Amino acid sequence: MADTDDLQELFEAARAARDNAHAPYSGFAVGAAVRSESGTIYAGCNVENASYPEGWCAETSAIAQMVSAGEKRITAVLVMGAGERLCTPCGGCRQRLAEFAAPDTPIHIASPERIRQHTTLRGLLPRAFTLLEDPS
Repeated sequence: MADTDDLQELFEAARAARDNAHAPYSGFAVGAAVRSESGTIYAGCNVENASYPEGWCAETSAIAQMVSAGEKRITAVLVMGAGERLCTPCGGCRQRLAEFAAPDTPIHIASPERIRQHTTLRGLLPRAFTLLEDPS
């Protein structure tokens, strides 16, 4: 697991991104941050659209930031949403994460106040569809 400073950086990046979410339809703001192989943090928020399927999840936005910067590997993820229930990545985002992260990549689930749960990509998506070789 990452050290406290690494988690705090991911947490703050996700919280700042969440503050910018465009969620006029659901009222449910989500922020996400991914750390790339270089150590850079990329953050994203959900961006809703009146044509619901056309919106973007926070994880998708963060991944797009990373790929746009020329990076391809995720080493840690933090997803943040408010409410009593855990805000975990949706199925589509789990698969998107699997495109750029290893099965043992840590995934941290948080509320705006604190980190609530730690898991791995494998824990969220045990049989991810991937074309990339992965011996684990």
